[in-house]
Amino acid sequence: MDQHDPRTKDLGFARVDVDRAARTGDPEVVYGAGKTPDQVVGILRALHEKHPERAVLATRLAPEALDVVSRALPDADIDLVARAVTLGPLPEARGTVAVVAAGTSDAPVAAEAALTVAVHGAGVDRIDDVGVAGLHRLLSVRERLEAADCLVVVAGMEGALPSVVGGLTGVPMVAVPTSVGYGASLGGIAALLAMLNSCAPGVVVVNIDNGYGAGVHAARVARQTVR
Repeated sequence: MDQHDPRTKDLGFARVDVDRAARTGDPEVVYGAGKTPDQVVGILRALHEKHPERAVLATRLAPEALDVVSRALPDADIDLVARAVTLGPLPEARGTVAVVAAGTSDAPVAAEAALTVAVHGAGVDRIDDVGVAGLHRLLSVRERLEAADCLVVVAGMEGALPSVVGGLTGVPMVAVPTSVGYGASLGGIAALLAMLNSCAPGVVVVNIDNGYGAGVHAARVARQTVR
């Protein structure tokens, strides 16, 4: 423990915020991009020691980091689609978040959102491949949209799906633009701007490809709904 501040654990290369769960209800999450595999393992171990009763999460892991983590932490669960790892048991689910993805190409971001929701204590209903190019697919799942306590709507290309969903239901929603698309999509900027300019009320937007941020928000909404 950091002798100067019991709320952190000093690993030399990082000062881990082991007090975050007490402040916010959720432990610190490891953002894996830019960290070495050994650093990811060290932080996960520190967080798991502090919170053995619930899962801790590492996101945005490169293939080599996933390989090192799986060997160093054999009890960890590896999600290859989400490029993420959890260590420890998932908490009991309170409320439900529907994670709605426009297309298969959006799967990595949708998977990151869904895993984040589960780690942060809400149930997940995955609704995949319901983009606006085939509206009948979305209309066929309206009951599932209405049954959720919060929605995460993930889309690339022109980013129209959240506006359509926002016109069908009043369930709280967070939209996630993805970097999927051809040249004029500008790496997700077109989808981001479309979602920010949605004429459907209640569309809250996170940054491009930020499934994690959307998942945290949606899980907290779902948990509050069933308190």
